[in-house]
Amino acid sequence: MIQRNITKNILDALADTPVVLINGARQTGKSTLVQSIVKQAHPARYITLDTASVLAAVRNDAAGFLAGIGGAIVIDEVQKAPELFAAIKADVDRCRQPGKFLLTGSTNVLLVPSLSESLAGRMEILSLWPFSQGELTGVQETFVDALFADTFHLKSPQPEEPHAIREKIIKGGYPEAINRLKEDRRQAWFESYMTTILQRDIRDMANIEGLTSLPRLLAVIAARSPALLNFAELSRTLAMPQSTLKRYMSLLTATFLIQFLPAWSGNLTKRLVKTPKIVMGDTGLMSHLLGVNQKRLNTGEMIGPLLENFIIMEIKKQITWSAIKPQMFHFRTQTGQKVDIILEDRAGNIVGIEVKASATVHAHDFNGLRAFAETAGKRFRRGIVLYTGTESIPFGEYLTALPVQLLWQRK
Repeated sequence: MIQRNITKNILDALADTPVVLINGARQTGKSTLVQSIVKQAHPARYITLDTASVLAAVRNDAAGFLAGIGGAIVIDEVQKAPELFAAIKADVDRCRQPGKFLLTGSTNVLLVPSLSESLAGRMEILSLWPFSQGELTGVQETFVDALFADTFHLKSPQPEEPHAIREKIIKGGYPEAINRLKEDRRQAWFESYMTTILQRDIRDMANIEGLTSLPRLLAVIAARSPALLNFAELSRTLAMPQSTLKRYMSLLTATFLIQFLPAWSGNLTKRLVKTPKIVMGDTGLMSHLLGVNQKRLNTGEMIGPLLENFIIMEIKKQITWSAIKPQMFHFRTQTGQKVDIILEDRAGNIVGIEVKASATVHAHDFNGLRAFAETAGKRFRRGIVLYTGTESIPFGEYLTALPVQLLWQRK
């Protein structure tokens, strides 16, 4: 079994919090992870709501179901029975026992306020993404935390095969997809996965029929990711009312298929109204939707957006076990200056990251970072250009070009 880097965070939460929820897309390994935790570190009874008889019993009498179990309990796919949240709240209020409930869900409960609010102050929510590149090689990445250190040591990465990064992008991080060595079998898995999510999970969650436009919407999003969200333009392209489009986008977000990367602004209130970027949750799935295979990617086709999406999600994964846990944004000015990724810690310190799909880097590649440094002022710690070369190169006191591989290689 591949060790998940978020395991320690889960155990820490179980030690002092009554309810711990692991949120994440289907097939990211939530069930495998919680069963491993139950076996090795946190004894509890494991129950899955994917079992029809169990689900029926819970829906019939959630409070009675919990009362009949006693002790610590793991409930897998808890989103299938929303009525459980009220019963869990009542149970916790009677006896506030740390680690009593370990839940998993394939729907983002933060987007369902009635669920998350019912357990406010009683529940800690952790996200489990598809495998990070470090997890696949047995490394707990610390790149994000290192960016905020007082001293930043330059180093060169360990050598990798010429097309290794492109292969990582194409495979993505879903466990089942990675385990399929043949490309056609991997594509078959992605196709089946899409069918399950779009035709069963989303339909059940929305309780509506007529979701035939969702596959096309997701394909259009993949073709434009990561890009600024423009509801009006997407509405015209898809000949879909904006009200319907916004509802569908909410469903895709709730199932972790897409993510929004908010815009950074020095004015906190403006962050809520500035245009976010749309990002695909996994580049293996994104490549599948685009019809891009290893051969096409090796020619350089679509490498720019795929690499940027890949790095955004790798950093997002690392933040889940980061000690600093910075917030993540993008930056763009009205004159077109941009920075792909902005990280801001709780003290207001800021790091900018630009992604360049090239083996060479030049001074002008730092223009966006320089513009952002002027905007951020003294809060700016450093600016990084991640590129596909092999050398770490200083471009000034606070500006550095780094090979992409340093994201997941050991210190």
